[in-house]
Amino acid sequence: MTVVTDQYCLDDDEAVQLLRGAPWHRFAVIGDSMAEGIGDDVSGYPTGGWAATVARVLGRVHPDLAYLNLGERGRFAAEVREQQLPRALAFRPDLAVVLAGGNDFLRRRFDIDVMAAEIDAMVGALRDQGSDVITYGLMDITRTDLDLGEGGATLGERLRAYNQIVGEVARRHGAGHVVMIDHPAAGERSTYSADGLHLSARGHAVVAAAMIRRLAT
Repeated sequence: MTVVTDQYCLDDDEAVQLLRGAPWHRFAVIGDSMAEGIGDDVSGYPTGGWAATVARVLGRVHPDLAYLNLGERGRFAAEVREQQLPRALAFRPDLAVVLAGGNDFLRRRFDIDVMAAEIDAMVGALRDQGSDVITYGLMDITRTDLDLGEGGATLGERLRAYNQIVGEVARRHGAGHVVMIDHPAAGERSTYSADGLHLSARGHAVVAAAMIRRLAT
C-alpha cells in the first residue's frame, strides 16, 4: 500500500530505492505487541505493523527474503529471551530487530537493570552469531493530550530511562538503534490506537519509515 500524504512516512517505491543494494536475506523480529504489529487500522496506511512493511520492502529488494516474526502481545523481556530468542537464533537471521521491555516498565515494580540485562543478552547472542541487530526507542506517548491518568508522569520517566538504556545496550554491542522518543509524530493522537497504549497503523508506518531510513545509512 502506498502512503503519499504523510510527511513522516515512505511509500513502498521510496523505501525500495533507499534499500536498493541492502545485503539482508533473512529478517527476524522478536519482542512484544510492538514487534507483533498490534494496532488499530487507519485508512490509507498498511496493516500488519511496521515489521511487515519492512519485510515487504526487503522482499522487493530480495525476492528470496525469509522473514520470521516471533513477536507476541503481553510478553515481558525475560519471556522473549526464553521463548523467542532460541527460535530466532535457529533461524540464523542476517538482520534482526529486538523490541522488548515495554511491558516490563508498565509493571508497578519495575527494575530497569533486570530488563536491561535481558535485552543485553538477546542483542549479544544475535550479534555473536553474526546478525546485524536493530533496537528501537519507543515514542513518548505522554507528549500527547491523551489522558494517561495518575501514572502519566511516571510513564514518561520510564520511557526515557528505557530509551537511554536500550540505546546503550545497542552501542555496546555494535548494533543499530532507532531513536523515536522525541519524533514529531510522538505527540500526535493519530499515531496511537484508541486504547491509548499501542500504535495505530499510522504510527507503525512512521516507525517503518524510521527503520528503513536507519537501515539505509
